[in-house]
Amino acid sequence: MTKSDDLTSRLQRLEDLEAIRNLIASYGPLADSGDAQGLARLWAEDGEYAVGGFGTARGHAEIAALIEGEVHQQLMAGGCAHVLSPHRVMLDGVRAEATGYSVVFRKAGDSHEAWRVSANRWLLERTGAGWWVKRRENAPLDGTEGARSLLVSGSD
Repeated sequence: MTKSDDLTSRLQRLEDLEAIRNLIASYGPLADSGDAQGLARLWAEDGEYAVGGFGTARGHAEIAALIEGEVHQQLMAGGCAHVLSPHRVMLDGVRAEATGYSVVFRKAGDSHEAWRVSANRWLLERTGAGWWVKRRENAPLDGTEGARSLLVSGSD
């Protein structure tokens, strides 16, 4: 490998990490603005979103339906914020895994309270068109091993 190849590979890695972090960071504003189609387009066409307590949505139409659904619409009407932590990203060529936390805050009187605190694992893939979510697993941190296990990377 030449010095130029090494530099190219390092630059690609940094660009990939930044793209993945931006993709994950866009989830909250898209969810809170009610942009169901924009949010669904973060996923690959055959992508999946497994939400503990709500089942698994497959494909853009089902993922968009989560935002258009009654539970999410009520959250937005009352005032909510989806906040994602910085995620640990493990790259493996054109695939990546990111693990971290999300908190959904909802308005309660004159302030906000944490309504749902969850562990998250994102499986992502890069194509010629950029990075896409292949699968996101989100499980409330309720003391169960299943939720905690999402925080352990399988790519270490």
